[in-house]
Amino acid sequence: MKNIYLILISALTLVTALSSAAGAEVLIGVPLAGDPATSDYSKLTQASAELAAADLNAKGGVLGQQVRLIFDNDECKGDPAVAAAKRLVDQGVVFVAGHVCSGAAIPASKVYEEAGVLMISPTASNPRLTDEGGDNVFRICGRSDQEGQMAASLLADEGHDAKIAILHDGEAYGQGVAESTKAYLNRMGVQEALFEQYAPGQDDYLDLIAKMQGAGIGVVYIGGYQEEIGLIIRQAKEQGYEPKLVSGSGLISPDFADTAGPAGEGARFTAQRDPRGSEEAAGVMTALRAAGIEEPTIDAVYGYAVFQVWAQAAEAAGSFDLGAVAKVLHDQEFDTVVGKIAFDGKGDVTGSGFDWFVWTKDGPVSEG
Repeated sequence: MKNIYLILISALTLVTALSSAAGAEVLIGVPLAGDPATSDYSKLTQASAELAAADLNAKGGVLGQQVRLIFDNDECKGDPAVAAAKRLVDQGVVFVAGHVCSGAAIPASKVYEEAGVLMISPTASNPRLTDEGGDNVFRICGRSDQEGQMAASLLADEGHDAKIAILHDGEAYGQGVAESTKAYLNRMGVQEALFEQYAPGQDDYLDLIAKMQGAGIGVVYIGGYQEEIGLIIRQAKEQGYEPKLVSGSGLISPDFADTAGPAGEGARFTAQRDPRGSEEAAGVMTALRAAGIEEPTIDAVYGYAVFQVWAQAAEAAGSFDLGAVAKVLHDQEFDTVVGKIAFDGKGDVTGSGFDWFVWTKDGPVSEG
């Protein structure tokens, strides 16, 4: 009888363990920069994350655990990002796929560092993120000081024939890339005619537009995000004033075209190299279109790649522990839909770069 009892206990223990393993979940935080119901960019971020999680789960999950996503809204701003980070940590996430905005990513990274949570951003490019960040911080995009150098070279060519204005929104990304552009431009011996900060979230920028027009500005570089830049360039056109617009990767969002309308056509901007036509990205592009995303953006593909990097690192480490996974991230190379990815000692991606794009009536087109 005793032997039968022990056998029954062993069987029940095994069944319980198998059931627990089958139902085990690993929680991943995905911060959004706005409400997906009103922001095309956030809708794309959410769709790419859901696709990546579904693909991982279809292959058995990560370390035998199914991936479950927890979304939160950081509003692309510092204080809401810190609040969102604390909520994600309280819910037990072991990894955060984001944040997408530098102004949100930098303060949120401190919350994750204290909690021992890994963070890999697909798009936050301000140098401070990794220059000042802890061992938990990585990104798979390039740095905005690279964008600044490219923009300065273009503006130096344009500056022979037109006065240049450099504007920014005072936020981490926008101000950082604008100041970098100014610094490189000045080193080339070219001085901008106007360097100005504007407040994001305004209904109109007519005073700023009048100031540029009065100064005879022919080319304007704007460091910031799509809504304000789109509004500035649209309202300028409505005033009969059409300076050439140059910007950075904040302009990649389809929300720019929604705001700027025809006034945005011809705008040039730097953004991550476009992987969407590659063989590696073909399946993701097809799946996102099937999910209702008419034209997936570059950032959506990079958002998917973040999950691939984390999953491969966790499997290689045999653990979700931050220290173990971070060591693998620093030591190994990863195959992703945007190509092979490796990281330097700071957590910056190696070998990444930016290309020039131009907005057309059919959307952004890479100039290489």
